[in-house]
Amino acid sequence: MKQDPTRNAAYTVDCDDYVHVVEFNPFDSGDSGNLIAYGGNNYVVIGTCTFQEEEADIEGIQYKTLRTFHHGIRVDGIAWSPKTRLDSLPTVIKFCTSAIDMKIRLFTSDLQDKNEYKVLEGHSDFINGLAFDPKEGQEIASVSDDHTCRIWNLEGAQTAHFVLHSPGMSVCWHPEENFKLMVAEKNGTIRFYDLLAQQAILSLESEQIPLMSAHWCLKNTFKVGAVAGNDWIIWDITRSSYPQETRPVHMDRAYLFRWSTISENLFATTGYPGKMTSQLQIHHLGHTQPVLTGSVAVGSGLSWHRTLPLCAIGGDHKLLFWVTEI
Repeated sequence: MKQDPTRNAAYTVDCDDYVHVVEFNPFDSGDSGNLIAYGGNNYVVIGTCTFQEEEADIEGIQYKTLRTFHHGIRVDGIAWSPKTRLDSLPTVIKFCTSAIDMKIRLFTSDLQDKNEYKVLEGHSDFINGLAFDPKEGQEIASVSDDHTCRIWNLEGAQTAHFVLHSPGMSVCWHPEENFKLMVAEKNGTIRFYDLLAQQAILSLESEQIPLMSAHWCLKNTFKVGAVAGNDWIIWDITRSSYPQETRPVHMDRAYLFRWSTISENLFATTGYPGKMTSQLQIHHLGHTQPVLTGSVAVGSGLSWHRTLPLCAIGGDHKLLFWVTEI
């Protein structure tokens, strides 16, 4: 089936606030529904959503808010902990946020009476990326405009600190080897760090600036993708430190890059927000053109569903979902 190249969102969910960031839980939380978190100007909302693609008796999308957390300041980033479980007693919801005040907030809730949060302070400029270690969920990595990557334990202490050559834009953990970390810098350099030796072991060059976002492909960890300037860029780290493939995609500068969680050939990019409309593009490495182009008024954030070829973007008082094929 050929895809219509420009499409409206397949599904939308209305929200009480402007949505700055949205993240599907990338980890199995033991429940059939899929956890999703989104952040606005004052709140973080945790909900579940189920789509007709996974359950035949659902029309479109079934969305339910589980809890709204007061945040008190604009939410800029959200990272889920692998310790989040909906099938345990009590339920465990665990995630962290970054905010415009340069602080990380770590939230833990049982969706009943226990709702705790801890503040992690240390960055001296805007935080651009954060991620939980995916195996144990005991550490958080963050990167910032202050030219550092920092590793924190859940008590809020820094366990490692790397000085970068330019603003840190993205950070990803290796899905299996917990001591390996990828850090992408705005100057176009992506470095891989060995956390045991606390040193860089490999680097890639984008040959384009500014690099705004990079992502490690969890389906094939030899693949790294990024957006820099107007282009998307793909590396095969076994072959070269220089890009294997690049393609111009967004006229108004590319902003975010995310690999699909289910295919090593499927990824999404967004154009720079702040224009009248933001553009979402879904790409397949076998195709010269995007397989889907979506347009959303002032969109922000980008996240893939854990088991479906479906991605979400936040917008003006709504969540928007696009579906493609593998």
